[in-house]
Amino acid sequence: MLHLLPSYLCFELNDPHVLVIGFSSIIILSYLFNILSTKTNIPSVVMLIGLGILIQQVAKYFGYNLPNLQTPLVFLGTVGVILIVLEAALDLELSKEKWPTIWKSLVVALLGLLISTFLIAMFFKSVMAMETIVSYFYAIPLAVLSSAIIIPSVGGLIPSQKEFMVYESTFSDILGIMLFYFMKDYATATSAMEVATGITGNIFITVILSIAASFGLILLIQKITSQLKLFLLIAVLLLLYAIGKKLGYSSLVLILFFGLMLNNTKLFFRGFLSRFADNKILKNVLHDFHMITLESAFVLRTFFFVIFGVKIVLVSLVSLNVVLSSLVVAIILYVVRLALLGLFKRKDVFPLLYIAPRGLITIILFFAIPAKYTSPAFDSGILLFVILTTSFIMTISLIQNGFKIKPASKEYSDGLYKIYD
Repeated sequence: MLHLLPSYLCFELNDPHVLVIGFSSIIILSYLFNILSTKTNIPSVVMLIGLGILIQQVAKYFGYNLPNLQTPLVFLGTVGVILIVLEAALDLELSKEKWPTIWKSLVVALLGLLISTFLIAMFFKSVMAMETIVSYFYAIPLAVLSSAIIIPSVGGLIPSQKEFMVYESTFSDILGIMLFYFMKDYATATSAMEVATGITGNIFITVILSIAASFGLILLIQKITSQLKLFLLIAVLLLLYAIGKKLGYSSLVLILFFGLMLNNTKLFFRGFLSRFADNKILKNVLHDFHMITLESAFVLRTFFFVIFGVKIVLVSLVSLNVVLSSLVVAIILYVVRLALLGLFKRKDVFPLLYIAPRGLITIILFFAIPAKYTSPAFDSGILLFVILTTSFIMTISLIQNGFKIKPASKEYSDGLYKIYD
């Protein structure tokens, strides 16, 4: 088909200028999709996946062979997990006033993750004849809520509902990622006792090291006088994470503790420790750090959803098995959610029940499944179907309840991020 194009439209995909044009255009379109989302109530994730599918079809029509995207996906996935956990931790305000919301959202997120993972894994095991460990690797990503979709969408809810959803989706992201990587690290364990002992010892050592490293990093922040320090800190966090993983520790705990400590310095630096915290400096660092992680995560989300769209096999979407499997997974997710919200949020079951989209973490963890635990019986179309179905249900629910898709804004005050209308 290339001979049908005018000569000035013929180009090589490895041309650096073409790559710059492509990357820049995708970022610009993603920004426009965010604006369009607030006008149309269509989640921007759906538009990004659609853009990826469009790129795939246009490339196929004109005979271009898209490069193998597995290597950049692995790298983006690793950095993405770190940034997402860090961004989530920077959003968590720990205080007595918020304790009821914190513990309820934490319990709902944890139980929702564990119960949904178990039920979905049993479904995959029985229907797709997967081994137990393999079924869990595929189930965990589908059990995780997407804060990447929820936080930009629930700004129109009443304050109590909005705050609950921000905390729940944040906890779900963090817990889902940690559960997945625990599975990955201990998949070869021979007994439950070995797993329990290994995880307990791992967490204990990691928590001690994380607290010490976090205190050290915060002290370091205050000593650096150069304005070029934020990416230095991110580089240090990435380095510590990678070293920790190589040594077999759960490095995400370090990222979590650092974010929590930076966002809640008044809680962690009390008594004689308060002399080591300069609230004015840390307030400015927190603001700048949050903006960098926010924008970096925006870029990462953009390319991840687009790449996911590029890799989707459209034929699978018309497969009856894919459709039925996706619907069963969605039903499991909503039934579990209904039961938990009925127990812990009796007055706010609706519309919170329907705000349960899957998205970025689902895709990142799916691509992080070790090769030896993959199964040809699982069709990636199930991921797309569940993501689209849960996003569509959320959108319809918000519209029917008189809400618009609107970001949960943050106001920086007294060194803490607070959710407001």
